[in-house]
Amino acid sequence: MKEKLRHIGRLYVFIFIFWGLYRLVFRLPQDFEEIILKPLLWLGPTFYLVYVIEKRKFSSLGYDVKNFKNGIIKGLAFGAMFFLVGVFVNYIKDGSSLLDNFPAKEILLPSFFLAFITAVSEETVFRGYIMNRLKEILGKGLPANIISSIGFALIHLPISIFVYHYNVEQLIAYLVLIILTSLGSGLLFDWTGSVWASILIHLFWGWPIAFLNK
Repeated sequence: MKEKLRHIGRLYVFIFIFWGLYRLVFRLPQDFEEIILKPLLWLGPTFYLVYVIEKRKFSSLGYDVKNFKNGIIKGLAFGAMFFLVGVFVNYIKDGSSLLDNFPAKEILLPSFFLAFITAVSEETVFRGYIMNRLKEILGKGLPANIISSIGFALIHLPISIFVYHYNVEQLIAYLVLIILTSLGSGLLFDWTGSVWASILIHLFWGWPIAFLNK
């Protein structure tokens, strides 16, 4: 148990510090951030923990073939609701609306791909690894979901402060919405046993944000 907690803690601290420092010091193109840099900083150490340190399989991150179909179906079913949440988050952030840019077909697929890569990176770490390992330690999905969702919200502090420059009210609203969305993603992950369900929820939540910021 202690060893698992150390692995979770070290992974989280590593991502929080290095991703936070990046947000503070650098500002590279969003495509480079999400498609190259984030997978390296988030998925790299996660896969190292799973394969090298724990010597476990890819399925331990929720990528189990037997749960794939169930995860896809339920992820799509709930994804529409989270799409609306994503639109609302972006409206809170800067007052923009999906309808303001629609139809902009030339950025539709690129923004979808960007949101997908982001969803894979973040959900693999926070649902597939952190929540899954916490559930193994605690024996229950709900407390693991709550703890990982709070951690997920806090990991968004650097971008909220250094990039979006939110005031206090915006920051609180943004973090609350992040927690609620994360809790929904975690509940579906616990229900289906598939990280693909969480990835789809995250995708449809993050896509309007990526779309509107293209």
